[in-house]
Amino acid sequence: MARKVIPVSNLKLPQTRMFAVQHLLPRLPVPSLQQTLDNFLLTVKPLLTEEEYLNTQKLAEEFGRSRATGQKLQELLQERAQKLDSWLADWWLHAAYLDFRSPVVVHSSPGIVFPVQDYHDEQGQLRFAARLICGALDFKQMIDSEMLEVDMLGGQPLCMTQYYKILSSCRIPGVKDDKIVCYPPDKPNPPKHIVVAHNNHFFALDVYGSNGKPLSIDQLHKQLLRIMEHSEHPTPRVGILTTGHRNDWGRVYKKLAKDKTNKASLDEIQRSIFILCLDKPLEHGTPDTRVSIVANQVNHGGGSQWNSGNRWFDKTLQFIVGNDGSCGLNYEHSPAEGPPIATLIDHCMDYIKKHPKEKSPVPGMTEPRKLKFSLSEDLLQDIDKASDRMDELVEDVDMMAFYFSEFGKEFAKSQKLSPDAFIQIAIQLAYYGVHKEPCATYESASTRRFQLGRTETIRSCSIASHEFAKAMHDETKSSREKADLLRKAVLAHRQYTNDAINGQGVDRHLLGLKLTAVENGMNVPEFLMDTAVTTSTHFKLSTSQVSAKCEAVLCFGPVVPDGYGICYNPQASQIIFAISASYSSPETDAKTLADSLRKSLTDMRDILLQSSQAKL
Repeated sequence: MARKVIPVSNLKLPQTRMFAVQHLLPRLPVPSLQQTLDNFLLTVKPLLTEEEYLNTQKLAEEFGRSRATGQKLQELLQERAQKLDSWLADWWLHAAYLDFRSPVVVHSSPGIVFPVQDYHDEQGQLRFAARLICGALDFKQMIDSEMLEVDMLGGQPLCMTQYYKILSSCRIPGVKDDKIVCYPPDKPNPPKHIVVAHNNHFFALDVYGSNGKPLSIDQLHKQLLRIMEHSEHPTPRVGILTTGHRNDWGRVYKKLAKDKTNKASLDEIQRSIFILCLDKPLEHGTPDTRVSIVANQVNHGGGSQWNSGNRWFDKTLQFIVGNDGSCGLNYEHSPAEGPPIATLIDHCMDYIKKHPKEKSPVPGMTEPRKLKFSLSEDLLQDIDKASDRMDELVEDVDMMAFYFSEFGKEFAKSQKLSPDAFIQIAIQLAYYGVHKEPCATYESASTRRFQLGRTETIRSCSIASHEFAKAMHDETKSSREKADLLRKAVLAHRQYTNDAINGQGVDRHLLGLKLTAVENGMNVPEFLMDTAVTTSTHFKLSTSQVSAKCEAVLCFGPVVPDGYGICYNPQASQIIFAISASYSSPETDAKTLADSLRKSLTDMRDILLQSSQAKL
């Protein structure tokens, strides 16, 4: 029977505790056209020459005045917004994810490094993995029973639909575009198994007994031991096929799925609650480099000779557990953003830390089922090609993860400054310090206060941030002047953030206008194809704050070849960072930017303290 993929905008949810206020959430608004054009011009000014800016300004004014283009598209977009729970949700799912044809690994799917665990052998690995499974199933029970508390931001409730999709979902490749399948708990025959990967083998492991209760930690440990015993030697790396260019993987997937045995194994993987990857150890080098190496492990697996074949990168959630205390997860980005994943991680870490009392064994435990693949010579060649391409990709990832321990978010709060804005301005200063110019910057803002909300772009590079960065390199400026410019830059960032989280950003609106033109058979207006739009969306800095209570940090690759990916977890007295770049780019170096970021943070602290003392 064909599985129907329900459009996001048609998803119907129960009105229980978890979704108690879902129906009360407002719809994502369509900003006024003039407001978006005005804000756009402000954000591109630091990035353009005077001549380029004047040309863009002229195009924007013509677009805004034209009844046939700007105003017509605005009206059509407003009509769409009146018909749907979210005018953006389905468009964004396809434009940002399912139509994206580069490999999901590195380019799209983030990894998250968990706190290092205190075990150093396979027994410790399996005992930790068993507790991790129990923690994840405990969280799943809260979702299944719809008893998860509604997330809040600034006193306002947030959309909870993303939690409904992070378990028992999977991306499926296509030749031209992909699709997502989800098996929610309120539908018939919900999944009762996870998939365990070890030495490139895949096993289906039922994690519930015949009474419907989860297996105990001891039962799971025994099951994982059985899986290890039946996968002592590596097998062909079928999972590495999921690392390919999406069109290539779509074609190979068609060949793979023609065989009945393969199709059954693919179905088991896609239907599973999540995947647990039991990894072999990576070389860790020095203690200072360990967190960076683990970031690579969870981001891409280290290559074909390490753990990249011990993955299924289409699966929404893959927990990764090494035998040396390293652990984390990788998630396919299309169903959800980082915050719901961080909530899951915090729950699992708390569950493990509390050493829950061992539960009694449940009846009806079944043997793990090895998932078999029938591989022709043609498919084996496809695996070899995918392995070579994955190794090239892995070798190009320049990853630097580190703990900044001079201070944390409490310092920014003590100065009555937004911690996130403070860090973002530090990133602007760090980039300027290395490259001597500003650049287009993406920071992810949540729009979950609206129905089916996903993200909006915070354009962190502003006139104010550029003025501050220049002043910090001007010896004629006093600490007081620099501190005043810093506060102005932080305030400007905070104001743009407020606009973004309230659905008043620039980027999603411009995307909506462009897609409205395409869907209605209209020519895309010249303004939407202007150099300024291209320049301001070539995000050399792609950044995201993903806060977790535990010492976890998210990591992802740069979104453009000459750019950086930066994620951070601000904690009370430290900030955990992960910075990525591409070795193939002569312009970027992750360590150089990391060193500049450390200096920028301490310099900003110092000028604020000096300025405060000067006032006394």
